[in-house]
Amino acid sequence: QVQLVESGGGLVQAGASLRLSCAASGRTFSSNAMGWFRQTPGKEREFVASITWNGGITVYADSVKGRFTISRDNVKNTVYLQMNSLKPEDTAGYFCAAESSGRFVYWGQGTQVTVSS
Repeated sequence: QVQLVESGGGLVQAGASLRLSCAASGRTFSSNAMGWFRQTPGKEREFVASITWNGGITVYADSVKGRFTISRDNVKNTVYLQMNSLKPEDTAGYFCAAESSGRFVYWGQGTQVTVSS
């Protein structure tokens, strides 16, 4: 059974940093793109960042560009999201996802990030 498990969320003050982790089990995703998304109540899930299978290409939403960094360790089957200079508007549930056949089809349960002003 494929599982993606996020961790590393929490409550921090504006300007602080957090590093989210997403550990995959049940299969290897070393050949798949991985991504991070976020969602707040009443809003649609939005794209945050993605990374190709070898880390060669990363893509970021404009709202996080320059502050967040996505990376991966294919040996550990884990993807990370380093979040710096956090803002209250970054408050959301953060979800990791794994791509298959061009779509993100595997999803974790999410980890909450709350940034206080």
